[in-house]
Amino acid sequence: MPSVTHDDAPLLADLMPWSVAPPRLGRGWPAAPDPAALKARWDALVKASGPDREALFQPTRSRTGRTAVGRLPGGTGGTERLERASGPCPDPVRVLRAPFDEQWLIPDQRLIDAARPELWRVADERQVFVVETGPAPGRGGRTRGERARGGVGTGDAGGTPGPPLLATSLLPVFRPGRVRPLYRRPGGAEPNLTPGLSEHLTARLGRKAAAVDVLAWAVAMVRPGPGGLTVPLTGDAGVWDAGVEVGRRMLWLMRRDGERPRLPGGRRPYVRAPLPSRPPSVRYDRDEEALCFDEGRISPVPPAAWDFEVAGVRVLERWCAARTEVAGPGTLEAIRPAGWSQTWTSELLELITVLALLAELRPRQVALTDGTAADPVTPAELRRAGVLPVPRSARGPASVLDAHAEGPEGQLALI
Repeated sequence: MPSVTHDDAPLLADLMPWSVAPPRLGRGWPAAPDPAALKARWDALVKASGPDREALFQPTRSRTGRTAVGRLPGGTGGTERLERASGPCPDPVRVLRAPFDEQWLIPDQRLIDAARPELWRVADERQVFVVETGPAPGRGGRTRGERARGGVGTGDAGGTPGPPLLATSLLPVFRPGRVRPLYRRPGGAEPNLTPGLSEHLTARLGRKAAAVDVLAWAVAMVRPGPGGLTVPLTGDAGVWDAGVEVGRRMLWLMRRDGERPRLPGGRRPYVRAPLPSRPPSVRYDRDEEALCFDEGRISPVPPAAWDFEVAGVRVLERWCAARTEVAGPGTLEAIRPAGWSQTWTSELLELITVLALLAELRPRQVALTDGTAADPVTPAELRRAGVLPVPRSARGPASVLDAHAEGPEGQLALI
């Protein structure tokens, strides 16, 4: 199959020009894998008063109990200062807390150092957020703290590299990469593509290049470059169709919407021995292809799923650590579920399947990107067509002057 190259490819930042820094929580306790734990943490916070409440809150320069902020777009959190807050916890919402790790978050801007309201404003069932995962932090890809937690398992054969871009239907709340929404407005309106790009590709390919197809192509083809992530484009309809097919499969697996992904036959992972109520950190038995939680056991777990890394960190290891680590006493994070839940087991089995299926797509991605360019659409061509340079207005959020939200202390805020 002819393929395309990254030697002279447009930057992702020029194809999807509006990007936002990821939300920064500033404290870990407003997010957790279990929504009931979040409500218990909130109750403990509002029952405390004075210095005790402030200490539990964990103030930073951006947020203290006296900080005045408005309500998040679409949120239900209060707007009085947190030092006076009372009442029930705002209903937790599902977010992407780490690569492939769906957790829960209390949607209250008073608890979040940098909430990025512009992302909350466009988050709905039509939205797709793509997140740049960033490079590995060093040899082995794990920080000192992550290595110290153990549970690495046998064998140090290199990891399976994950995609430079993650796609999710949920609001991503992890660092370090930029977040690029597919749409600039709610309801799937105004694609976040540089003006004229879709029309130019449609003319070159002889078929409509819809925004979701451009996104699928980008997810499948994106690679790091010296100036940032690059996305080679092609005018060859056959190559385009192959890349979009791979990208749509990746989008479906990452977003996990609709029908649940499955591995065929005996390759499906099962719980072979019940997991303990309080499992220790996970260990991988490479010979048996099994995840071991003390006496608990899940198999088969393909090596490619265990070795699957994002930014140099094993996804499964980090996912399990988020549910087994013990927080320090006297903190809100110490309020955790009494034991491992059946919901987590179901989510873990599905995650293993997703990572294994994504790893299987790697050879098809390599086949698309390895070799000589097939009718490339270069930055020079896009400049001649007037698609580049990107208009300054396309790099900022869309106007939302027709919306309003509750500001600090209940006042009306025009945004």
